[in-house]
Amino acid sequence: MKTIGVLTSGGDSPGMNAAVRAVVRKAIYHDLNVYGIYQGYSGLMTGNFKKLELGSVGDIIHRGGTILYTARSEDFKTAEGQRQGIEQLKKHGIEGLVVIGGDGSFKGAQKLSEQGIPCIGLPGTIDNDIAGTDYTVGFNTALHTVIDAIDKIRDTATSHERTFIIEVMGRHAGDIALWAGLAGGAETIIIPEIEFKLSDVVGRIKSGQQRGKKHTIIVLAEGVSNGMDFAKLIKEETNLDTRVTVLGHIQRGGNPTAFDRVLASRLGGRAVELLIEGKAGRAVGMEQNKIVDYSFDEVFSLPHKFDESMYKLSQELSI
Repeated sequence: MKTIGVLTSGGDSPGMNAAVRAVVRKAIYHDLNVYGIYQGYSGLMTGNFKKLELGSVGDIIHRGGTILYTARSEDFKTAEGQRQGIEQLKKHGIEGLVVIGGDGSFKGAQKLSEQGIPCIGLPGTIDNDIAGTDYTVGFNTALHTVIDAIDKIRDTATSHERTFIIEVMGRHAGDIALWAGLAGGAETIIIPEIEFKLSDVVGRIKSGQQRGKKHTIIVLAEGVSNGMDFAKLIKEETNLDTRVTVLGHIQRGGNPTAFDRVLASRLGGRAVELLIEGKAGRAVGMEQNKIVDYSFDEVFSLPHKFDESMYKLSQELSI
């Protein structure tokens, strides 16, 4: 193998640039040519490629977002779109590809691998919802962003004696809400993995009031409910002054933490090694601080690891 490509796809996450840097520099160290593919699978189909050198990825390890840009592509899900992408790869002499992204990005990489283009997936998503790895690149940074917001909101919630609902990202996985809620001392955490009862939420609020508590913080994963709709339910049941903060895309931005930079670097380096070893159709990850890799089939079939004991602990500590 002489030439590889790297692209970022789907939602951006802090640490993607660190992963791109690791892929490029690891490849060059092993005398490989590297092409950056811009705008994800859309750029793959149109040939938006650029050869990258050592200097191309200088001073990006600390930057959020992705210098390769990213986009979602419905066209690439079709056989014709995949054919166009493969033609562009062959045109540029690219023999292997590192795809940085989430579940949808991995499915695209799997399709390419099945059609003879060796691909390695690197988990880059703030949701931490990819099987085969304890952490995805970007999760730790997003977590710190949310905790910082909770700390600030708690100040005003206390001052005004209000109930605050903080809506965070997480359509199918509640890791951001769970970890941030536990770290931020939230009274209630609502996530997709655990069915909640409104009566339990209200009961917890009233219990706090009875012992003199002046405010309540509820962390809500977006996959469960809209923050405004949930606030109306709480208002109707308690008649409390209830406010909503939707953190939205602020969770995806910012300089990556040291943890995410190191994780991205380790995974990026291993992704290149797998291509050099002739491996294809696999995803890298980290389990118990060791770098591992699984086939895409295994990643898609394994359940997302949800720590129910952590959720139970959050309830016990917020009595």
